[in-house]
Amino acid sequence: MDTETHRDDAAGRLRAAGLKVTAPRLAVLDAVSGHGHLDADAVLARVTGTLPGTSLQSIYNVLGALTDAGLLRRIEPAESPALYESRTGDNHHHVVCTRCHAVADVDCVVGEPPCLAPSDSAGFAIHTAEVTFWGLCADCQRELAG
Repeated sequence: MDTETHRDDAAGRLRAAGLKVTAPRLAVLDAVSGHGHLDADAVLARVTGTLPGTSLQSIYNVLGALTDAGLLRRIEPAESPALYESRTGDNHHHVVCTRCHAVADVDCVVGEPPCLAPSDSAGFAIHTAEVTFWGLCADCQRELAG
């Protein structure tokens, strides 16, 4: 997909979510889309090439608006800053390396969302289960074995 088509698609997604199309929102969507799980500092580093002078606070504001609109997903693995990803609308989970903190997506554990059912829902109508698996990624396993 060429840059102009990608930009038009992002602008359409912003409008469909009821958000005004702005350069910072387009830049943050572009920075996060297809790049895995990024914290605000990594997003800022990717955005400053296109929008020099952008502040970290501005990045947090845009990330918050895009997350609230459902265009990004925020995850918060233990002992990690919040991470943002563009994969939304499904009920996938995450696996985190306990050594290098790499994060990867894993599809739903079993069956239809919410995948897992608590033994007692305490009266809640459960629609999502957010699961984080912890282990060693393949790179860290190789390093430790070698």
